[in-house]
Amino acid sequence: MKLMVVGGGGREHAIIKKLKENPAVEVIYALPGNGGMADDAVCTGIGAKDIAAITAFAKENAIDFAVVAPDDPLVLGAVDALEEIGIPAFGPRANAAIIEGSKVFSKNLMKKYGIPTASYEVFDNMEKALAYLETAPIPTVIKADGLALGKGVIIAQTREEAMDAVRSMMEDKIFGASGSRVVIEEFLTGPEVSVLSFTDGNVVVPMISSMDHKRAGDNDTGLNTGGMGTIAPNPYYTEDVAKLCMDTIFLPTINAMNAEGRTFKGCLYFGLMLTPKGPRVIEYNCRFGDPETQVVLPLLETDLLTVMMATANGTLSEVPVKFSNKAACCVIVASKGYPVKYESGCPMTLPADDENGFIYVAGAKKTENGLVSAGGRVLGVVSVADTLQEAVKAAYAKTETVDFANGFYRHDIGARALAALK
Repeated sequence: MKLMVVGGGGREHAIIKKLKENPAVEVIYALPGNGGMADDAVCTGIGAKDIAAITAFAKENAIDFAVVAPDDPLVLGAVDALEEIGIPAFGPRANAAIIEGSKVFSKNLMKKYGIPTASYEVFDNMEKALAYLETAPIPTVIKADGLALGKGVIIAQTREEAMDAVRSMMEDKIFGASGSRVVIEEFLTGPEVSVLSFTDGNVVVPMISSMDHKRAGDNDTGLNTGGMGTIAPNPYYTEDVAKLCMDTIFLPTINAMNAEGRTFKGCLYFGLMLTPKGPRVIEYNCRFGDPETQVVLPLLETDLLTVMMATANGTLSEVPVKFSNKAACCVIVASKGYPVKYESGCPMTLPADDENGFIYVAGAKKTENGLVSAGGRVLGVVSVADTLQEAVKAAYAKTETVDFANGFYRHDIGARALAALK
């Protein structure tokens, strides 16, 4: 089979490595891919948002199955376009991808169908938003309505911070058109859990839970990033919590989307907070999370291609999806200065993969002199072990063997989870 994966980061590298395990796979094309995954896929350089070029490539190369991984092409209708030319694809159509493409849509959906989430108000007028903030409870959460590379959420600890956030989104347009509407949301407390799930619109199959680490610095200091590391499984996500989430959040969400005529097929990501009053949805994503994918897929024992094809054609209930009882840890190595200003083009040398430890490359270029960095988040160093403590230890041991002078990483990935296990 000829496969195509749209995207070019660490998440896509993890998906490609897993798809390669199926012996029927002859070749995988990455659109655009990056130099660090060139040993696993044919990198085309075609932009992930260039829908016309994506469909033309798929047709010319007689692609048997496509995986659209990032949010932008999903919201732009990449799956719709591929299906229209007869190429089956994993991922939601545009009318379902709106669950991530518009936070206003997703919040209104939850309110309409009684899915537990934080209370909120929506504003498309800056003066009205600022007036509301004069008496709103603080801390509060300000969210840009549209896609913002995972950075469109600001937790404001003071009234002044909240007002500055609204002005930066609505007046200064730091997220472009995505900030023309904002959601001002109740601040919730409790452990956060990420649950990715396969769904074909009929059934929901949750993957193993994970915990992301968003802040750039140790002990959750510094700016929010796209994610500096992950562990799986998340110790806060017990069997009782999982059952409650299935009954009150997962199935109701799928049913709500069906009722709206927006059947969701693909990977639906539930960002949850386990509050004292029970689980609440913080956000939905219409795709695999990054870097959650990097710890979840190594624990998947069922063939990924089989699961993805069943998800696309509506037969997911016929496929037993199994995960191992092991644990995984991913340490992100980023360019110094990320998430603000950083250099690219810095040389690096990576250790070889072994049975339980491997590197997913998020941002790199191949040059005559070897691999160089090409992005903010550059590498995801992953280890799998029998226990979380062993996985964390092994991931850091492998991280220390990476030769990348311009790189930095957090030293406490998994520390919160290990404390919870005690």
